[in-house]
Amino acid sequence: MTAKQPPSIRNQPVEQTPPMPAEEILEYAVEALDGIKAVDLVTLDVRERCNFTDYMVFASGTSNRHLKAMANEVVKALKEKGMRAINVEGEDSAQTEWVLVDFIDVVVHLMMPETRALYQLEKLWSAPAAGSSS
Repeated sequence: MTAKQPPSIRNQPVEQTPPMPAEEILEYAVEALDGIKAVDLVTLDVRERCNFTDYMVFASGTSNRHLKAMANEVVKALKEKGMRAINVEGEDSAQTEWVLVDFIDVVVHLMMPETRALYQLEKLWSAPAAGSSS
């Protein structure tokens, strides 16, 4: 015996984020981070190195509150332009050391300096691909 599902009341398609070029997302994210005093801001074009995003943004914060504020500022800035983050991870932890904001084509990593130094993601994503002659 299966439970009956109530009929759907949705007669309109689900609202989706309109497409925005990755370069525009990157520009708005960097502008928002600059405005909130992100530390050591770095952007990487990773189109040749991975298949899940075009750009990665890395920035450090001065405290876990600063990390959360930076994430909120990036989300807010892009939301004002009609773009929603697909996911935000790490902002709900009281003592967060890393917040990730995913806009699919642009992934923003906001970390405490110690966490950033430990994982060295910029170095990882800047390294030549395996089998590359570079």
